[in-house]
Parts: sequence; structure tokens; C-alpha cells
Amino acid sequence: MGSIILSREAWLDIQSFHMIGREKERQIILDCMNSGRPEFIAVYGRRRVGKTFLIKEYFQEHFAFYATGVPRTNTRNQLKFFREALIQYGDDTKTIPSDWAEAFQRLRKVLSLPTVYRDYENGRRVVFLDELPWMDTAKSDFKSALDYFWNSWASTQKDLVLIVCGSATSWVISNLIRDTGGFYHRITRQIYLAPFDLRECEMLLKSNGHQLTRKQVIECYMIFGGIPHYLNYLRPQFSLAQNIDLLFFQENAPLRYEYDQLFSSLFRNAQNYVSIVETLASKKSGMTRAELLKVEKMPQGKDLTKCLDELEQCGFIRKYSAVSKDSTGYIFQLIDSLTLFHLTWLQNQKIDSWMNHMGTPAYYNWCGLAFERVCLLHSRQIKNVLGIFGISSHEYSWHSKKSEPGAQIDLLIDRKDDVINICEIKYSEGKYAISASEEEALIRRREVFRAETKSHKAIQITMITLNGLEKNEHRHIISNEIISDQLFHELP
Repeated sequence: MGSIILSREAWLDIQSFHMIGREKERQIILDCMNSGRPEFIAVYGRRRVGKTFLIKEYFQEHFAFYATGVPRTNTRNQLKFFREALIQYGDDTKTIPSDWAEAFQRLRKVLSLPTVYRDYENGRRVVFLDELPWMDTAKSDFKSALDYFWNSWASTQKDLVLIVCGSATSWVISNLIRDTGGFYHRITRQIYLAPFDLRECEMLLKSNGHQLTRKQVIECYMIFGGIPHYLNYLRPQFSLAQNIDLLFFQENAPLRYEYDQLFSSLFRNAQNYVSIVETLASKKSGMTRAELLKVEKMPQGKDLTKCLDELEQCGFIRKYSAVSKDSTGYIFQLIDSLTLFHLTWLQNQKIDSWMNHMGTPAYYNWCGLAFERVCLLHSRQIKNVLGIFGISSHEYSWHSKKSEPGAQIDLLIDRKDDVINICEIKYSEGKYAISASEEEALIRRREVFRAETKSHKAIQITMITLNGLEKNEHRHIISNEIISDQLFHELP
């Protein structure tokens, strides 16, 4: 019986059975493969999010050339590893390239060999350079050599697809996507690989054999965020609490020191970024740039601006505007789940067992804060549940600067249809019961917000809970109720 050749579209359908999510990203790659012109694709996203897996899985590791950068080594070693890749794909020059210009010259020869691998369907030569930022070591000529390789030759090859990838998101954006030199407008497509949402995390965990409740999936998200690599560490024969102890709290636990490695793998001068992150961790609602500048040992001026921008690009922090008219600027808030989990429980060895700590007041206080972050990261799902997914809106947090006692709202959805949703986020094991005093507090918060912002829009109070609201005489103040199950809904 002869072999069956599948079209790329059919292959994508088969992939959908074992690759979780990433439908839009796979479609972008497919479009590039069928474009009939040279393509330069930049794939970026934070460490462990699955960039390499996406590209290798899509192409089943069938490349005309593949090489990867190596962390924390010098230019000569990078060139040595690149030479080994060249030899693997047909280069018969055994010496280490003297510089990156020679390395890319030899790559051009490899790609011109009659034996070079071509995609079976459209004859494309696919080149994948993984962890590109690591190749760009100090005082190397890597970027100029890559620039010359693309602009002088690769960009004229209609059958060539060059894919570059890097966890150092800030490097990819600054040196390729936003470059004003040789790479200006040279990137033909960019793919930002975001962390999974709750639905995709649940799908991944089920595919790995886990039988978890949705409350437990949410707790996974509160600890790991939507990073597939971390979720793949979980072992289905153990409870979630047992897994957390095995991964973080036992001696030589595989993720115990992940935080320490995270920033050094992404940023040069990592201590500046760590200082910002640990300062923001101390203030739940975030801080302005002016407030950060007052902190001792904080980078100053343009250095602080650069660090904040790069932390945002890598998904560690979010930048938002206060909705009030007298806002003094953007507020920066730490939202990375694993970072916050480490700083809360692992730094300075605050606890030695997750299983023993569960159920304590400190545990439930953390649950409340962590659940808020999960909701902030699922604002699109919240809009979908409210039936306003297609309506233009801005999402904010807000705190009063005038009222006593203070008033704070963690999530506001300011809609173009003249409605503002004030979202109250509550974590509780059972149904959440609104008390008489809380009803009064909700009314007061709404009216303080209306008075200080001078908003003329309709204001609806939306309650987001883990398990729903108790039916009592105080829940009438709530216009919309969202339960955590609805955060798992697929988006349009």
C-alpha cells in the first residue's frame, strides 16, 4: 500500500486533536506557507509558554535548517554550536566560523544544496532559528550579519520561510519588530504566543490524564498562570496539593528556583527587573512610575522606562490608566502568577508545606488576591459573558483619592454603549452571601466613583464569584452575576 500524502489543511485538522489551542497561530503559519513570497516570521512570548513546541510540532521538526542559541555563553561557543547544525544539514566545512558573517554565508550555501529539505506540499525551504537573542552575545556582529543575510539574499528567495523565536521578548521587539535600521518593515508576520486561558489549561490537564474540578483548575492558574510547561509537571496520580509540595517545597523540587532563573534568562542586568517586580509585589493595586522612582535602588530615568516596558512586553506586569479625571499617569501592576506565588510563599521560606498550609487564614487571603488576578487576566471572557464581546471598551482599576474610608475597584469595564460595569470579585468555598453591610458598601463605592469621576454613564455592579451568590434580600444590588465556570467559555 502506498503512502498517503495529506494536505497542510488536513494536517492542521489532525494536529488539532493533540495540540491544545494555538489555532490562530497555526493559521498564520499556514498562510505564510501558502503566500508564494519570502516570509520572515518573528515568534515571541515569555519563557516556557511553548514557542519552540508550536514550531517544531507544526513542521514535525522537518526543516531545511534548524539551530538554537545557547544561554550564558560567549560568541565563539555560539558559533561552535551553529557549526554543528550546519554540518548536520550538509555543510562540509569543519572549521568554526570566524564570525557571524561567515556563519550566515555558509548557511546560504547549505540552503542552496540540491539535497536541502523542502516542504512536500509547496516546496518551501523553512529555516528555524530558535532562541535568537542568546546568539546575540556582547560585542558580536550577529545582528548585522543576520540583517545582511536577509536583505542581500533570503528576501529574494520566494520559496524561503525564515522563522525566528526568542523568550527574551524585549530583544525580539526592540531589535526586530521595532527596529528602525536594517530590519525596518522586514518582519512579514509576527506571532505573540500568549499564555493559555482557563479553558485551554483545562484541556491540557485533561489530555495529561488529570481529573480535576474547575475550582482546582483555577487554583492551578492562581499558581502557574497559563504556562503549559509548568502545567506539564503535574502528575495525575497525585492530588493538586501533593503536586504543589513536590514541585515547590521538597528538597531539589523542580520549580523551587524557577523564579531565580526566570529574570536572568530573559534580561541583561536582571537585578533591575527583580527590584521592580519585588517592589510592585508589595502593593496589590500597583504603583505609578513616580512612586517607583522614590524607592531606594530603583533604576532611574530612561532605565526605569525601559525595564517597565520590557516587563510589560514579557507579561509580568500590566499597565493601566485610572479612570478618574485627575489621574497622575499609568499604574503598573504585577500580574504574573508564578512570580507572585514565589514571592508570597517561597521567598524567605515562609512555609515548608502547601498541604499543611491549606485552609489557614493566610491561605484564604492569598486565594482572594490570586482569584482577582485570574479574573483580571480573563476580562475578555467576562465581556463575553456580559454579551458585550464585540463592543469597544476600556478596562481599568480605580481607587478613590478623596473619600474616607477609601474606596477601591479592581476591575471596571467602561463601555462605548454608555455603561460602566463595576466588577466585584469574591472568592469563597461555597456560595457567596452579600450582607446588609456589604450592600451598603457597594452602594457607597458606586456613588463615590460616580461623584469623583463625574461619569454620566449607567453604572452596573457585576459580581464575579467562584460558586455563585446566595439568594437573599441583599443581592438585588447586583445587575450581573458571573460564576467562575463561565470564565472557561470559548471566545467567539
